[in-house]
Amino acid sequence: MTDLDAVCQRIQSDAYCETLGIDLVDLEPGAARTRLEITAELLNFHGTPHGGAVYSLADAAFAAASNSRGDTAVALETNISYLDAVAVGDVLTATAEETHVTSRTAEYEVAVTDDDDDRISTFRGRVYLLD
Repeated sequence: MTDLDAVCQRIQSDAYCETLGIDLVDLEPGAARTRLEITAELLNFHGTPHGGAVYSLADAAFAAASNSRGDTAVALETNISYLDAVAVGDVLTATAEETHVTSRTAEYEVAVTDDDDDRISTFRGRVYLLD
């Protein structure tokens, strides 16, 4: 599968992202952007967005970018740095960009920003390319 529209449809069918409310808003070869509105259901016991929700948003952009060419890519390692908290009603955007690629692995950086385009987290991930 190499047709970008077909890849986009496949990525948009992700049930986990649908459950959380994560939307794929842009997809290009080696890059992707996802978006999530923070709701009360995504808060932790501190009243701030659960780290897992922010991680999932970044991971969705990472997965979309790394699979954007139609080849199957699976995560080898990921990490995230949380930089700031946001509130209910804020819309977060995760922008993934390919930073390094070889014949078998690729690396991505994902910036998660808020409504004011302030960075709230940085996610990094590396994939293994199966195809």
